[in-house]
Amino acid sequence: MSFRIRAAVESDLQHLYEMAKLTGGGFTNLPPDRRALATKVERSATAFARDEATIADELFVLVLEHVESGEVRGTCQLFTQVGQKHPFYSYRLGTLTQHSEHLKRTFRAEMLALTTDLEGSCEVGGLFLHPGERAGGLGLLLARSRYLFIRAHRARFADRILAELRGVIDEAGGSPFWDGLAGRFFGMNFQDADQFNAINGHQFIADLMPKHPIYTAMLTETARAAIGLPHPSGRAAMRMLENEGFHYENYVDIFDGGPTMTTRTDRVRSIAEAREAPIVAIDAEGGTEALVATGRLARFRCAFGKVRPVGDGIVLSADCAAALGVGEDDVVLHVPRL
Repeated sequence: MSFRIRAAVESDLQHLYEMAKLTGGGFTNLPPDRRALATKVERSATAFARDEATIADELFVLVLEHVESGEVRGTCQLFTQVGQKHPFYSYRLGTLTQHSEHLKRTFRAEMLALTTDLEGSCEVGGLFLHPGERAGGLGLLLARSRYLFIRAHRARFADRILAELRGVIDEAGGSPFWDGLAGRFFGMNFQDADQFNAINGHQFIADLMPKHPIYTAMLTETARAAIGLPHPSGRAAMRMLENEGFHYENYVDIFDGGPTMTTRTDRVRSIAEAREAPIVAIDAEGGTEALVATGRLARFRCAFGKVRPVGDGIVLSADCAAALGVGEDDVVLHVPRL
């Protein structure tokens, strides 16, 4: 059984919609709304069709496809430069230190400040793997294929990269962080706000969110506890991001308080360590396990395979070559599987 990553197309919309209904909320980049998903796929098709090596405000949607059946079982997204048409808001967690000479005491207060510091970064997001496929490292294939896509189209992406992790969601589908902070100003619950944001964007945050820093001591205990914590299902994703060189630098999502991870794009491990090489032979033995990618834009493909260096080229395992549709003398991009 083999899988590959490829560009999303219009016929994938039903698969994307069915997966979106399984996310459980708080998944802004994959809303269970057909119109919003169709808009994403259309926007992605426009980005795949543009061949200029320049940065624009674009979205690429990739899917995980079962090679034999053609069924789509996962998806992920790449944003080339966020905050160009609409502000990209985050909260930055900081500390204010004050000293009273009369009391001989120093007070340190944590504060959340609304910021657009991360505007202009590229973003990896929208990763979802069907619950029936959460084995065999397919989540890793989805996640790291995005970095090989960036490596193959480096001029299309900004020099700073971010990833937003979903925050803590309670059993009822609500967000303790939202309820303790923004919900007090917006008059809507988390699910409604999250859905509105997924379809209409962040502008309503700029319209209604208070611009002054907010002392965390004024929030509920459950809201404070959620700041910077990933959803339990996102802990493995956070570890993968850390392995790639991402760091949590006190930026959190304005809706659920989940951590935003950042780094320099060229420092991402999979981007820095990826290598191009021609295929000199294909056999059943293979070699070291790797992620292997080929093609540009809509022809991009990525799959697990085995690679064995031979001179300036590689020997590629037959199953990977078949999944990617490559043969001898074709040039592929490869990086060791971590």
